[in-house]
Amino acid sequence: MSRSAVVPRVGVVVLTQGTRPGDLDRGIRSILAQYGVDLDVVVVGNGWQPVDLPSGVGGVALPENLGIPAGRNRGVEHVTGEYLFFLDDDASIPSTTFLSDAIAKLRREPDIGLLQPRVVDPSGATNPRRWVPRIRKGEATDSGNVFSVWEGAVLLPRGVFDATGGWAEPFFYAHEGIELAWRVWDQGLRVWYAGDLVAHHPAIEPTRHSYYYRLNARNRVWLARRNLPAVLIPLYVGSWTGVQLIRWARRPAALRAWFGGWMAGWREPSGERRSIGWVTVWRMTRSGRPPLI
Repeated sequence: MSRSAVVPRVGVVVLTQGTRPGDLDRGIRSILAQYGVDLDVVVVGNGWQPVDLPSGVGGVALPENLGIPAGRNRGVEHVTGEYLFFLDDDASIPSTTFLSDAIAKLRREPDIGLLQPRVVDPSGATNPRRWVPRIRKGEATDSGNVFSVWEGAVLLPRGVFDATGGWAEPFFYAHEGIELAWRVWDQGLRVWYAGDLVAHHPAIEPTRHSYYYRLNARNRVWLARRNLPAVLIPLYVGSWTGVQLIRWARRPAALRAWFGGWMAGWREPSGERRSIGWVTVWRMTRSGRPPLI
């Protein structure tokens, strides 16, 4: 039997705090409706006990909210499969062949190590530009290589995920999708934005509070300290510092919180350092995004 004829097994991790039961149920059922794949689905309750799950869906209760990256990593420990798919509790998959179509793409182009679909608000609201993980956004339907991902719906081979070391647990929230993408690139693979595949998600602007600004800055510094060659660390952090000074020049409260996180990023331990190689830096640069901004 050819490899393409084998029904792929997908370990699916759905992360939730239990605050959106309707959305959670919609997302789970969109996974269970998938054709052409063998599923192993687990719902991770970050500080919540999953209840009333459909038959065949496992639940993992974490006694406290460990943060988004750690919650996803705990879910991986409870699923099997050649592929992993991560879905947030407010996202869903409208096509019943989404997983099989995405896996077919990965099998046709084995140098793709991670895939993010196009994200669409099903109500028809304007989709935020941030969902397209490119500096030059272009049309949302245009596919191509990217260097970060919107983390709410991503697919990758289990072996690739394991080689990255998993989601960046110290981050708790923010920028973990950049690190995951960089570590996929560092395996000699590509990260792909699939404009022809769709995930649904409501177009709600995230709350911008002091905690958000702090983690945004701290994790930028940690991202550099954990992943970049030493000479590039101050260049990357410096470029983003300049961006924030311009972006929030008229918002002193935001800048104060941001620089508090910036200082914490240098002072506090960032966890495991796994610098990407210079070959990876060159490949990313040649593909349009040097890891400097």
